[in-house]
Amino acid sequence: MKVLLISANTETINMPVLPLGLGCVARAVENAGHSIEIINVMDHEDLLMTAERSIGEFAPDVLGISVRNIDDQVMGSPKFMLGPVRSLIHVCQKATDSPIVIGGAGYSIFPEAALSYLGADFGICGQGEKAFVNLLEQIETGGDPAEIPDVYLPGKKAPRSPDHHSLLDDDLPRPNIHLFAPFDIDPNTLWMPFQTRRGCPMNCNYCSTAAIEGNIVEKRDLSVVVKMLSEYHKAGFQNFFFVDNIFNMPVSYAKSLCHLILEKKLDISWRCIIYPWKLDDELAQLMAESGCTEVSLGFESGVAEILLNLNKKFSPGDVRQVSQALKKYKIGQTGFLLLGAPGETENTIKESFEFADSLTLDGMKVTCGIRIYPRTGLAETAIAQGIIEPDDDLLFPKFYVQPGIKETLKPTVDKWLAKYPNWFV
Repeated sequence: MKVLLISANTETINMPVLPLGLGCVARAVENAGHSIEIINVMDHEDLLMTAERSIGEFAPDVLGISVRNIDDQVMGSPKFMLGPVRSLIHVCQKATDSPIVIGGAGYSIFPEAALSYLGADFGICGQGEKAFVNLLEQIETGGDPAEIPDVYLPGKKAPRSPDHHSLLDDDLPRPNIHLFAPFDIDPNTLWMPFQTRRGCPMNCNYCSTAAIEGNIVEKRDLSVVVKMLSEYHKAGFQNFFFVDNIFNMPVSYAKSLCHLILEKKLDISWRCIIYPWKLDDELAQLMAESGCTEVSLGFESGVAEILLNLNKKFSPGDVRQVSQALKKYKIGQTGFLLLGAPGETENTIKESFEFADSLTLDGMKVTCGIRIYPRTGLAETAIAQGIIEPDDDLLFPKFYVQPGIKETLKPTVDKWLAKYPNWFV
């Protein structure tokens, strides 16, 4: 079959983002013997024209569209991002009668509501490599797609696959084949996404990761990881972003990866996401020596009570120890505060700012209000407090702020931000 795969993301919030998930699906589809064409265009109008032209020239039997974001998570004036995706689908539907399949991280959080809003034929929730290939087989043979785990049809719930997915080592996208940068992206701003693990077991009470990747950590074979990193390096890519939800867990896996990068003498720069817990001097040194230049440090609060309310496993003391270890080896740090959590007060906000200031980070991202996602502990709290209705599918963004501080939260944050030029919202 001929399969046209389209990245619907045209946002460049924080940095240009390449469609890693779509690239993994593309390689899996190609490995299954199908012909593929991939569209990755960062301008929305160009995307519509490119999709229409590709449908006419390639004549695909199936279209797959990847949806990365639902909104920008900004409480004051949230930007809803599915409208442009729906426009893209309408253009595709006018150009072809071939079925349209939706997937991706954003879609997977809201599989029924997003499929209904977008008007596509099928949706794939979670990891799509196996499910999409199975769906193609059913479409080709006239089988019943409704029997495939994690495949949604309009108005129907999908059977869910077991929590544990077998991560494929042969689905990593090939550079400049399944994963490539659009010509209009400045290569100096590009950090090539690379994933060595999926899933997160931490169960933070506001997080949507479990809906996307599950809560069991799946690790790729490190020999495959380093082989693919070498292939990207030979293709001219120097900067990598390990997009694993937590780079430093398991610690042994993280250390082994750093050792292999050093053994293979890969001259690369990389960044990652750190859970501020269980990162010792040995790992920090290995990270620095193997090319780590910067980390995202999402500690969210500087108050122990608030961290417990968010179901964090670390304490402010753990955050400080991790930050000091990274600083010792000159690894840059961007911190993240998430204000308005259950139990938050004006005093705890002040404590969090003072704690963040004491870490002397290179940058600080401050978020006011917490985006409420379905099937999370925060959603249950919001229902109990009457902030959202029990039947709200939450596709259109709703935010949690501890009752009593909503009116003072933003003015308080603005006063602090005025003091620090490297802090931002």
